[in-house]
Amino acid sequence: MIDKKDIKILNCLKENAKLSTQQISKKILIPITTVHHRIKKLEKEGIIKSYTALLDNKKLGKELAAYILITVDYKLLKAMKISQHELAKKIRMHELVEETAMVTGGTDIIIKIMVKDIDEMDEFVTKYLRNIEGVEKTQTMVILHEF
Repeated sequence: MIDKKDIKILNCLKENAKLSTQQISKKILIPITTVHHRIKKLEKEGIIKSYTALLDNKKLGKELAAYILITVDYKLLKAMKISQHELAKKIRMHELVEETAMVTGGTDIIIKIMVKDIDEMDEFVTKYLRNIEGVEKTQTMVILHEF
């Protein structure tokens, strides 16, 4: 069970996972040993799964981002003996795919891609994604701004 101190620590780590236990301790006014032990406990319990870096995609040459809604052809997947989960995992393996989620509603899978330009997006959608067996339909939404 986590408490208010754990939540303060988690919020600090969400903001900047590179903070040291000493920096977190000063920021939230909790003793450094308490911060250290609580972080270790949160890791052991699997609440903290991993630490990651947020990249500046524009500096990496990925100027354009989009969400793509994917509708699945369930009859074809069933005939191929492939699950929706397996299809989503296959799509996730592509280097341009940043995130993949299975969702409810009129769409079955949503992915987020990062590309250098509209030509790369066009190639990904028309030559790769729409040619995967089991993908029935796609709808691409270019991201104007993220917060």
